[in-house]
Amino acid sequence: MNSNDGRAATSRRFRIAVVLALTIAIGPFAVDTYLPAFPVLAVDLGVSVHEVSLSIAMYVFMLALGQLVAGPLSDRLGRQVVMLAGMGVFAVASAFIATIDSLAGLLGWRMVQAFGGGAATVCVPALVRDHMSGQSAAKFFSLIGLVMIIAPAIAPTLGTLLLAGFGWPSIFVFTSLYALVVIVLLRRVVFRHIEPRHGAHATKISVWRRYVFVLSTRPALRYIALQSLSFTILMLFVTHASFIYQGHFGASAALFALLFAANVLVMMVLNLANRWLLHRFESVRVLRWAVSLQAGGIVLMGFMLWWAPGLWTLVPGVMVTVGAMGAISPNNQACYMDYFHLHGGTAAALMGAAQFAIGGLIGGASSLLPESVAAVIAMQGGCALVCLALVWTRGARAA
Repeated sequence: MNSNDGRAATSRRFRIAVVLALTIAIGPFAVDTYLPAFPVLAVDLGVSVHEVSLSIAMYVFMLALGQLVAGPLSDRLGRQVVMLAGMGVFAVASAFIATIDSLAGLLGWRMVQAFGGGAATVCVPALVRDHMSGQSAAKFFSLIGLVMIIAPAIAPTLGTLLLAGFGWPSIFVFTSLYALVVIVLLRRVVFRHIEPRHGAHATKISVWRRYVFVLSTRPALRYIALQSLSFTILMLFVTHASFIYQGHFGASAALFALLFAANVLVMMVLNLANRWLLHRFESVRVLRWAVSLQAGGIVLMGFMLWWAPGLWTLVPGVMVTVGAMGAISPNNQACYMDYFHLHGGTAAALMGAAQFAIGGLIGGASSLLPESVAAVIAMQGGCALVCLALVWTRGARAA
């Protein structure tokens, strides 16, 4: 391959990663963009803000269900038809949400929207596994993650601007148009160059047998648990960030936004460092270091809370704990997906559903704890201990 061919391949690889990242980004755009509209939406629908917040729980539940249904379907029918259909359902449901005038309409269409979003996003790791494995898959997941980090950083601001300029329906019009643009990009950029491979016998395998195969691959199950618990550590922070920064330490709204953005910045830096390390070390080794770094961040938070409690002594530990996800997720996904050549969609569905279910369950249970920073850190520490055991014991290696 000459230098021109190499540059063209690199450019094509980058474009594909960007479009796949944009596909996954429908999640943050579907949730974070309408958070600023909760009070206005509640008034217009004649309900409480708490009732509007039910739409988030409904979304997460149906997102997991959409993944569980669509993952095996993508193994049977192909990634393209399932991804495009899922994005289409998401676009249509988003448009209908912009027209709702009741809480029932909001909850119902949010469930449809989430199901379509889950069907589209679950195909992304499977699509990568169809064509890559090992180090190359880890690097590609890292590249997707780098682009993906931007979405949750800008989504709330974008939602605020749309709300101020055009009202809350414009937020869902935006997500609908966004999904339609992604459909076009998937057709023109991704599926123009790559098409998923399937075994000749794949269509004869039932959904049940696909899940049995994934669940019986015991060495891979540790990576499902690791993804779920490291994600839970992140969710515990997100759930209680406002209380920790604003309620406990008295940070202003502007400072809270700045500190939140700092976590995203560290996540991006560690994502870039991860790509550099993958040129020199196996993904499972980098994963061990990243998980250990996250645990170290939690230890630092706990020590500082005991030794010198204060906002600025706690922030470095928070930044390390949250930022480590920039290196944990891509390597963990690569190690896990290496086990599944034929059932990539089913495997991705199981990991995605477990991540949201466990993260949501523990995150919800954390609200029953005493409202204290120490309690949050203790829960994160418990999750981190299990994560360390999962990556440092025998069997913690890629297939």
